Amino acid sequence: MPRARTPFVAGRLWLDFVNTDEAPRHGQPDALVSFDGYLAWLEAAGLLDATRRAALQRRALEQPASATAALHEARRIRSALRPLAERGRHAAERITQTAVLEINRVLGRSTGVRRVEHDARDGSFSRAFLPVGDAFAALVIPVVESAADTLVTGELARVRRCAGEPACPRVFLDTSRSARRRWCDMASCGNRAKAARHRVTARTRRAKG
Repeated sequence: MPRARTPFVAGRLWLDFVNTDEAPRHGQPDALVSFDGYLAWLEAAGLLDATRRAALQRRALEQPASATAALHEARRIRSALRPLAERGRHAAERITQTAVLEINRVLGRSTGVRRVEHDARDGSFSRAFLPVGDAFAALVIPVVESAADTLVTGELARVRRCAGEPACPRVFLDTSRSARRRWCDMASCGNRAKAARHRVTARTRRAKG
């Protein structure tokens, strides 16, 4: 059973979803290369539990065309959201409108019940969407709602692309007080940049010595 390996470092669900396309650069499969991979990512993101994931896998075997259509839909939405995430508030109007049209298209056909769920294990609360109708098509709705929330709240101005590009194309939400965060994750990209600076400094000192 596929496991989602893309780290959740972006700070917002839709940005982590956009980041699923960077996995191949790190020798890992794209989370959206298969429907099972898509379900694995959704479970890792907390949008599915193991029971529902197994039920959807069984349903996909019975309705392969619908599962394939849902996977293509997810890829289409990701393709529309990445340019917006990379450019943030500086995105061209064409890019912004394409993303908004995709968001509205999905939200316009979403039917179901929205509710708050309580996790007794840690006392946390989360929003949940219980779809009515096509369960496959509803899978991407929480991702699209996350993107809509970012636009409505004005958070787009704090969406960044990792300074480790082109090696790291991840995007993230800068929640630092100074709004000057550069790395998607200090434990990976930040430390690599620090090590690279150290090597340059060491070579310079040896050259001078």
